[in-house]
Amino acid sequence: MSESQSAKPKLGLGDTHESQQGSGAGGPDSTAPSTAPNAELDVSVKELLDVVVAGLSGEDRPGQQSMVQCVARAMSTKSKALIQAGTGTGKSIGYLVPAISHVQSGGGRVIVATATLALQHQLVNRDLPAIAGAIDAAGRAPLAFAVLKGRANYVCKQRLQDPLGDGEQLELEPVSARVAGRLESDAARLREWAETSTTGDRDELDEIDARVWRAYSVNARECIGASACPFGGECFAERARAVAAEADIVVTNHAMLALDALENVPVLPEHDTVVVDEGHELADRATAAVTTELSAGQVSRLPAGARRLLDSDTIDMLESAGTALAEQLFSCEGRITALPDGLRSALAGVRDATHRGLTEIGSAKDADPDATARRQRVRTALEDTHDVAGQMLATGDEDVLWVDRGGGSRPPTIRLAPMSVAGPLREGLMADRAVILTSATLSLGGDFAHVARSVGLSVDDRDGQGPLAWTALDVGSPFSFDTQGILYLAADLPRPGRDGPSQASLDTLAELVSAAGGRTLALFSSWRGVDAAAERLADCEDVSLLVQQRGDAVGSLVRRFADEPSSVLVGTLSLWQGVDVPGNSCILVVIDKIPFPRPDDPMIQARAERVERHGGNGFTAVSVPRAGLLLAQGVGRLIRTSNDRGVVAILDPRMTTAGYGSFLVRSLPPFWITRDKESVLGSLARLAADITTTSRSDPP
Repeated sequence: MSESQSAKPKLGLGDTHESQQGSGAGGPDSTAPSTAPNAELDVSVKELLDVVVAGLSGEDRPGQQSMVQCVARAMSTKSKALIQAGTGTGKSIGYLVPAISHVQSGGGRVIVATATLALQHQLVNRDLPAIAGAIDAAGRAPLAFAVLKGRANYVCKQRLQDPLGDGEQLELEPVSARVAGRLESDAARLREWAETSTTGDRDELDEIDARVWRAYSVNARECIGASACPFGGECFAERARAVAAEADIVVTNHAMLALDALENVPVLPEHDTVVVDEGHELADRATAAVTTELSAGQVSRLPAGARRLLDSDTIDMLESAGTALAEQLFSCEGRITALPDGLRSALAGVRDATHRGLTEIGSAKDADPDATARRQRVRTALEDTHDVAGQMLATGDEDVLWVDRGGGSRPPTIRLAPMSVAGPLREGLMADRAVILTSATLSLGGDFAHVARSVGLSVDDRDGQGPLAWTALDVGSPFSFDTQGILYLAADLPRPGRDGPSQASLDTLAELVSAAGGRTLALFSSWRGVDAAAERLADCEDVSLLVQQRGDAVGSLVRRFADEPSSVLVGTLSLWQGVDVPGNSCILVVIDKIPFPRPDDPMIQARAERVERHGGNGFTAVSVPRAGLLLAQGVGRLIRTSNDRGVVAILDPRMTTAGYGSFLVRSLPPFWITRDKESVLGSLARLAADITTTSRSDPP
């Protein structure tokens, strides 16, 4: 990448420095932030937008207006739209206002699907209530909205009351006395909470062991149905479904949307429009939703749960099948392109044993509803295990099969996933309804094609006619990235290796942190990098070090980072997305290296090989776009408001030396770019001094 000179920019970071203007989202698909006037909107949508913005004491945002116009057009024509809306656009209002207008003008229900729980909470607990309040205050028609999750997210009252429901799951696996005590403590806490909860929603509880939750919940196939269940009239899941059936807008997650569209499982109420927020994650979340897995533990739990319903020979057969599968899984690892004879035999043993169990258990119903529910759970477990084993024995060219050896207390698990969900999404989601995908990162290298193809949209259908026609729009961001931030590309550091960050990279990190006076989010692609950075930064004076640990919930760490101005938060992949810390607590984001997926990832391997079989470059087509999406998410942690200022530092020289580096830079916000470390250190030091001076002059 060549260094170009331009007039000295006003960076808002002190003195100017040698710089290169970032191309940001520029490229063949990008547009400048749209300035389409509000008058171009449909009158009813325009009026509603004005009502909501005024009610929320907001301001006119050209990008938001353009988004509203594009979403409204897609909804009215049942077409598809990909809309990149940068931070600060007011993205949720940008799709909720036309969604409300669509419903109130006689259109069908709108489903809004999110990838993360944080965004779901934001929509249901903040955005939609605020919009509903603004609409109500203006005397407009009221808005009804609801959140809907999978049945297993709600506690089951039948299981709470069933005297055999407790230990049925909790006692299936041998655990230490300490773990057993913790499980019982969690179970007692759950039972106490369930007595007062009005929703039965798992997300109301603090962290709880998955085994405990499983003991008191059922999935859709395990449920015997409201009409047969003595608690059907007060079922939390049924109540949530009933509320959703009457709502104008239903908020759910990508997994539920995938099950409804791909598995032909009607888990969502009737609708004619879908908005997919965090749309860059849809393909991966849909793939995860339809991925099946099997472990020896799953098979070994079957005899324990079915002991009262099956004869001893069948129980012995199931136990033998579980033992044989465990032996084979411990001898395999990674992707499997051809089933070894031993593993094939073990899977066949699981299939045959569960088939025998299903034949024996039949479909008889017990007089006791609790017994009927227990029988249904056993039958479902046998059916699921039987079907998964059969699918794994019949894998084809478009399937990916692999063994995850686990680690710690996790047993080896064999998994099966479709290589691509593009075709199923095209047929099951896109074909007969309006679909809007939106995110701050839909355009890669200035091109929407990668994300479009991943969800089943053909590049040939862009701006065309017909049911699968789609448009793309980048409404930009109201932020002035070129004056609010610097992108420092450390071209003189060693190329990252597999052994973690180099000493030179760690020393540069320490210099940057020191100049910023803390106030740093340091993002690493591996735990090895986190550990090395934590050790190096431990020597930095006047800095509070917060280090993510394996298995940590990150919420409390992020809150401490926001509350302690001199802190440095060091972590790995779960911190690359969703961290929202505006203001002076985060003026520096450091990324150790380009976050390429692991080359031994089975899905990456399979997809790359398919590209190469068709004459393409697997690395460029698969790994580079995935890295670009995650890199853009990480970089996006810096500028969260129009007042934020700071530096993003990427300590990977490949950003400037590799052919794909320019593609990655074009996927990022249009910061000013420099390779001059000294000017970056100076800018950070001046910004830190300004913050300190301002805070001292603030009244107490």
